[in-house]
Amino acid sequence: MFTDTAASKVSAAHLAKTALLYVRQSTIRQVLHNTESALRQYDLRGRAIALGWAADQITVIDIDQGQSGASAADREGFQQLVAEVSLGRAGIVLGLECSRLARNSADWHQLLELCAMTGTLICDEDGLYDPRQFNDRLLLGMKGQMSEAELHFIKARLRGGVLSKARRGELITPLPVGLVHDPGGRVVLDPDTAVRDAAAHLFATFEATGSATACVKVFRAAGLSFPWRHRKGPRKGELDWAPLAHSTALRVLHNPRYAGAFTYGRHRHQKQLNGKATSRLLPREEWISFIPDAHPGYITLAQYDANRARLAANAQAHGVDRAAGPAREGTALLQGIIICGRCGGRMTVRYHHRRGQQLPTYICQQDSIEHGLPACASVPGAELDQRIGQLLIDTLSPLVVEAAFAVTAELEQRAAQAEALRAAHVQRARYHADLARRRYLAVDPANRLVAESLEADWNTALRAVNDAQHAYEQAQAQQPGQLTADQKARIQRLITDLPSIWNDPATPARERKRITRLLLTDVTVTKTPDAITAHARLRGGQHHSLTLPPPLPAPEQRRTPAAVISAIDELLDRHTSGEIADILNQRRLTSGTGEPFHRLIIDNIIRTYRIPTRRQRLRATGMLTAAELAAVHQVHPQTIKQWRRAGIVSGQRYNDKGECLYQPPNPNVPLARPKTGRPPKRL
Repeated sequence: MFTDTAASKVSAAHLAKTALLYVRQSTIRQVLHNTESALRQYDLRGRAIALGWAADQITVIDIDQGQSGASAADREGFQQLVAEVSLGRAGIVLGLECSRLARNSADWHQLLELCAMTGTLICDEDGLYDPRQFNDRLLLGMKGQMSEAELHFIKARLRGGVLSKARRGELITPLPVGLVHDPGGRVVLDPDTAVRDAAAHLFATFEATGSATACVKVFRAAGLSFPWRHRKGPRKGELDWAPLAHSTALRVLHNPRYAGAFTYGRHRHQKQLNGKATSRLLPREEWISFIPDAHPGYITLAQYDANRARLAANAQAHGVDRAAGPAREGTALLQGIIICGRCGGRMTVRYHHRRGQQLPTYICQQDSIEHGLPACASVPGAELDQRIGQLLIDTLSPLVVEAAFAVTAELEQRAAQAEALRAAHVQRARYHADLARRRYLAVDPANRLVAESLEADWNTALRAVNDAQHAYEQAQAQQPGQLTADQKARIQRLITDLPSIWNDPATPARERKRITRLLLTDVTVTKTPDAITAHARLRGGQHHSLTLPPPLPAPEQRRTPAAVISAIDELLDRHTSGEIADILNQRRLTSGTGEPFHRLIIDNIIRTYRIPTRRQRLRATGMLTAAELAAVHQVHPQTIKQWRRAGIVSGQRYNDKGECLYQPPNPNVPLARPKTGRPPKRL
């Protein structure tokens, strides 16, 4: 029964408003098994009726069942209660105890403030309170603090037990697919043969290919799926299969449980101001627990470490497009700053060799890496790099270079200041080490307790000196020094003759990329069947658009130029194939494959393009073969060849073997027949 003092706090204004009964239990397990707690909370309806509220004025808010009271962010019922109180619609708020309403001081005191402003009463199992009265509000505040402290103590005890079991390797944690707990709680390989084979096949495929992307493509090409388990929801714990994704392959390859090692505390979780949690992978030495050979695995720990090393090397060489990355040695000018105009993803670089040159190709392959699908877009990089380079040459003025030179001088000054600070740090560390040494030497050796403490301090100071010296030397090696006279002279040449420096083969590709990144933010490329459009965005906010013709098919790129074909057709009137090859080489013309000409290439072009041969051209003018002319003069064909060498008949070579065609005899001019020669044999 309520006392008269408690009943006197209820006024007609309170009774005219709604009574809000808040019911909550922290977990679904409590809701299902701790039913007595729920009954006690619902019984507070009787207290509201005893205070004067009608049954139809009591609103029960129980939609937060199974949720923790540590925060109000995800509790819709508590938010509804606060809204009703703030609107002045609630006359009283009932809860079994303060912990039912909130276990967070901020949420609890916010509710108290709103109740005091709107004149709303609060009732729990112990009594009735008016937040407008100082004593009641003080008592409610203490109850809220005790409720929050109780939650802290519960969490601390639970956390201590978890860490203790984790350090012994006895903590039961969720296992990755392929590993399960047996009835005794031990970790064993999944009894499902299909699951075991899939996991083992993934590791074997990675061993053969050395790439997670290659594993995805092998699985997709073979039509294989990979198992996964539902972690929540009505199907929690059930096994399902899906095509292997790149992220799944990486999770499996990076998980030490597959190597038979028990781990705990690999990630550090931290909440941000927006309520989202971030996770960061810690180095192995910072893990809370790491116990090798704790249970059976699919690979050894040495294989696991080797796999991680290969993945790290792959990420450095062919990394997924998470960032532009540093400028590297390759010839691709836009490496790391080129973006696909179709999907917005960062494009990667693939190199190939053609005609003795390393040529880049920019590829958008995020979907190809993640899901084994065809690449989104592919753009030849040689002509694009050339056009972007010309754009930068036109944009980069001497004033810009001089400004960059001034910035370089300022950076050198800052580097010198940083070097001085590091040197001062080393000096301070040495001073503290010397001070610790003098303190240790000044102590009475008989006082062992003090001597041991001072000796430990001295050792710590010496380690600090070594660390500071190592950091100083490492920074000295990494920081660029002052510009030499040769480097400054080269910069001055760059101001006056940028195009020649840019196109100089001796200029490293990395330096061109650094200049490009100083001026360009990114380049967005869109490829269509008709053209390639590149939008270059400069650091100052300017935009430049370039249009390039689409790349020719490979056969067209190797096709002999029309000018060369025309020249061959013209030269065939007077020269043989070998002579034509020499003439074209003198003109510095090349074949469609970029090679110098020779007789066989000329003959192949004549056959391919059906150009009339030199023999056909000479025959068209009426010239005769040696046999035909020999029949006219009734001599042996060999005699005709001898007559040509003697100048009796005239002929012209039609190939590089010395074979000739001869002018027909003139009936009006008698042949000066020599005494040599034999008449042809009569058949």
